[in-house]
Amino acid sequence: MKRKTVCFMAMLLTASMLMGCSTGKKETTPEAASSETVQKEETTAPEEAKAPEASHEEQPAQSSTGSGYPVTGIGTQISTDVEAKESYKIAIIVKNSTNPYQTGCMNGVKKAAEDMGFEAITMAPSTDDSVEEQVKIMEDLIEKGVDGFVLVPVDSNGIMPGVRKAQEAGIPVACIGTPAAEETFLRTGVDYTETGRIIAGMVAEKLEGKGEVIILEGPAGAQNAIERLNGINEVLGEYPDIEIVASQTANFKRTEGMNVTENLIQRYKDVDAIIGMNDESALGAFQALKAAGMEDVLIAGFDCNQDACAAIQNGELFASYNTDPYGSCYLAATYIVQYLNDGTTPEKYFMPFPTAADDPITTIDNVENYMENIAWWK
Repeated sequence: MKRKTVCFMAMLLTASMLMGCSTGKKETTPEAASSETVQKEETTAPEEAKAPEASHEEQPAQSSTGSGYPVTGIGTQISTDVEAKESYKIAIIVKNSTNPYQTGCMNGVKKAAEDMGFEAITMAPSTDDSVEEQVKIMEDLIEKGVDGFVLVPVDSNGIMPGVRKAQEAGIPVACIGTPAAEETFLRTGVDYTETGRIIAGMVAEKLEGKGEVIILEGPAGAQNAIERLNGINEVLGEYPDIEIVASQTANFKRTEGMNVTENLIQRYKDVDAIIGMNDESALGAFQALKAAGMEDVLIAGFDCNQDACAAIQNGELFASYNTDPYGSCYLAATYIVQYLNDGTTPEKYFMPFPTAADDPITTIDNVENYMENIAWWK
């Protein structure tokens, strides 16, 4: 079947949680992770690039389960009526096999394969976060005749050799979270700028508009981390009495979140809140604060993974944003199947999932319902 890559303008959804005026300066000491290459495979049958900028104008948020999306529900409730018309092979390639978000991505494609009737090939670098190995995996699978890729790129620029070879072969590539440096068939996953704005707004409101904040950034050069940081800074910058005292990478890792926080709280002993740019770094921050006997620091994260939900239940984390990797990758696979079936393409290049309209925030007030009915890690 002939396939083609489609380019669309980004559709951006903006949460209306902005208030006030400016902020203090921050320390920034980003470090990027690098690694080597080997590969693992499992089959289941039936970076720095500039992504499109988010608009600052307020727009009504459209539910990602509404018109224009070929799925209903989010998390483990997601489903579709789409069925594969042929025996397609769709590969999911993630950054590593250790981060819960990455595992959720693979599980989402596995469930999509069961529901739609295609073969899922799940792949992760044996060396965590190796973009070189991601490219090699893509090249090998192209030679084997794969029909589509769901891809969680380690780096926007570094993944391009694999993306270009897929495009030359007419194979659709759907990127989750971090986009490739050039537009592919689809980008989905959450609007990272929006997620940053929403969590930052909640933290600012809880602090009553004043206090010292530490940000634990994602990997340097990762576009999704850049977008989320921009959203956080944008909102906190509207509060003149909130100072970002430090903003330093923890590479989306729990151990680094703990180590970075241990170092920073030696200098910033009166910190009021820490925003980890994913749950793993937020949980690491909690461990460091607990060891230091600092029990009154507000901590927020992103992803709503299993350990974060338990921490929210215990009052250790304030909030997390459900980024739903399971549903995002299920949705990406659905779009690919539609395209392989009859050439149907997404409405836009960027189809955010889930959005603010899907009630993605988890706090002590709704964590029980989330864990029982929605959680992507179940």
